[in-house]
Amino acid sequence: MSIRIALAVLALGLAGAAQAQTAIKVGSKNFTEQYVVGEMYAAALEAAGVKVERKINLGGTLVAHAALTKGEIDLYPEYTGTGLLVVMKAEAAGGPDAVYNQVRAHYEKEWQVTWLKPSRVNNGYAMLVRAETAAQYNLRKFSDVAPVAGRLKLGGGPELADRKDGIPGYKERYGIVFGEFRQFASYPLRYKALEEKQIDILNGFSTDWQIAAAKHVALEDDKGLFPPYYLTAAARQAALSGNPAIAPTLDKVNALLDNATMQELNRQVEVDKKEPRAVAQAFLRAKGLIK
Repeated sequence: MSIRIALAVLALGLAGAAQAQTAIKVGSKNFTEQYVVGEMYAAALEAAGVKVERKINLGGTLVAHAALTKGEIDLYPEYTGTGLLVVMKAEAAGGPDAVYNQVRAHYEKEWQVTWLKPSRVNNGYAMLVRAETAAQYNLRKFSDVAPVAGRLKLGGGPELADRKDGIPGYKERYGIVFGEFRQFASYPLRYKALEEKQIDILNGFSTDWQIAAAKHVALEDDKGLFPPYYLTAAARQAALSGNPAIAPTLDKVNALLDNATMQELNRQVEVDKKEPRAVAQAFLRAKGLIK
């Protein structure tokens, strides 16, 4: 066999192997931060030579979790507090490291899913009020709300009614009972309602760009109702063992992320109207993870 023919055969073999590679299905939930981080994971894996299939915007937590455990996706971004409270329906066993270990052990035992190294994004709940409301009622901590809660309208997602760190927790931990609760399925509508004074206090998240823009006052969770919500990838063990490039690649992405970074990336999507994929790729390119 000539060298030219041998090289051609080798090239065909490599091409066949690439085509035969099983695509890693990367999912996300249905809000801006998830779109951006899901796209980061997908782009970084592609740059590492991993074939990727995107399944961005699956739905809420339980939809994404079901897709993961059924093998419909191989990984998606998730938060330790969400895994603990929404999926496991458990109580926190301690601080951030304890919660991470608690969630990781449970997922590995029950669903053969591993949580990768956490990022520095702690996207927990944040209770926000307009600056004028904070001044009117002298609100700085969440415990300050209790005496005036009956005069305030709370806005948040439908899940807030039942979560342990939602309305039941407000009453149990702080003695807070709001005068009214208005539900908003659409997250941007919550902020619009706050700005238009349809509600007085908003259940937001720590990486909302509005916090960085100092548009509203975030109240301190002084009695520790909200558990840590550190972001990382929840991934099927079968996918990780089948492709050893996944974990170290996503660990590199997670190492770049913190609250300030996510606030800015979320702002680029929601204010500048950039596509999440473009925002994700520009960030990774600037950090040297993709070309």
